[in-house]
Amino acid sequence: MDILAHALWTAAAGIPVRRRLHRPLNLGWLIFWGVFPDIFSFGVPAIVRIWWYATGVTPHLLPDAKSPQHFQYVWQLYYASHSLITFGIVFGMVSLLMKRPVLELLGWGLHILIDIPTHQGMFALHFLWPLSRVGISGMRWENPRFLVANYSTLGLVYTSIWIAERRARRYQAS
Repeated sequence: MDILAHALWTAAAGIPVRRRLHRPLNLGWLIFWGVFPDIFSFGVPAIVRIWWYATGVTPHLLPDAKSPQHFQYVWQLYYASHSLITFGIVFGMVSLLMKRPVLELLGWGLHILIDIPTHQGMFALHFLWPLSRVGISGMRWENPRFLVANYSTLGLVYTSIWIAERRARRYQAS
């Protein structure tokens, strides 16, 4: 799924949860972790390419198949950041260090769960990496029909959140 949709779905999941918790849930950090896997796996090579372009190492921003500057390590970053195993280990370690579950990290887990059925081909997630290379070849999130359905559903979800928030405020005022 695209980064904007990940951010919107993460916030949509966090808004009602935040309301029900008896402690703060930082939506900014939740959203950050909801887009983290893509930023981590594709942001690093993008910054390197921009640097190379700006310093004259390469004449093109986009990778050239004939160029010796390939980013084979990107796949390892992609597999690691899109793995439920990696997420579980990081979530557990951070929770132990903080002596409480860091719920904002759940945005990362949501990202992976959303990507499992919405990626295919070479981007099919190896969601149990490094234990398994099994991946589900789902639908392509770039499919125009899927994009329309996805953003329409997001519109409905945000409308229902808005209505629920409005009713809650009205109820509290009376």
